[in-house]
Amino acid sequence: MREPLAKKEHALDKPQFLRRYTALPALIYLLQQKKLTLVDPQYWDDRNDSYYIDLYKQKKRLKSVLALCFAEAEETYHHWRVFAPGSGGVCIQFRKTALLGMLKKRGLRAEPVRYLSIAQSRQTSLEIAELPFLKRIPYGHEKEFRLLYQSSTRELSHQDFDIALDCIDRVVLSPWLHANLVDDIKRLLKNISGCDKLKIHRSTLISNDDWKKLGDAAVQRRS
Repeated sequence: MREPLAKKEHALDKPQFLRRYTALPALIYLLQQKKLTLVDPQYWDDRNDSYYIDLYKQKKRLKSVLALCFAEAEETYHHWRVFAPGSGGVCIQFRKTALLGMLKKRGLRAEPVRYLSIAQSRQTSLEIAELPFLKRIPYGHEKEFRLLYQSSTRELSHQDFDIALDCIDRVVLSPWLHANLVDDIKRLLKNISGCDKLKIHRSTLISNDDWKKLGDAAVQRRS
């Protein structure tokens, strides 16, 4: 007899932040309009993912299923390269409790993605309601968290939801953004209404002074 799929946390302690990796124009739209945009997953790169959501949509006889993905993991090279590549990438770090408190009132489902191997899935009874929040285990390091909007009456390709900007903890600019452009980008973003106090910094993932100093110290000790 197959066992039902158990719900698991990504970590022993619940993450405080949700990180949205995206592009600078999307960030500017969010800050100017104070809206978060959910989109149709049919064009997602992971076809397994969009297939499961389409199955859910058909079984539930829905006109629309829209989604938006976040990471609960700390920043990694993978997150930047895959979800926010190039110098125009950004990471918007949201305060999880504040953001979800606003969006759940609007009827959105908000759940962590759960990861299964094919071998595990063969021993598991999958429920229809779980399909939008399941992925194959090779993606597990992403620690994804997903928002889902559904409608049985409206056919939509995207939908905006109002948010308050104080749910944003900080904005992180791409580690590939040239250092000479950082101050100008910061100024541009802080000039948007309501963003003058916004914390903004450039990621040091690929070039960190503290990390380099550790190497320098190791060399000096052995000189």
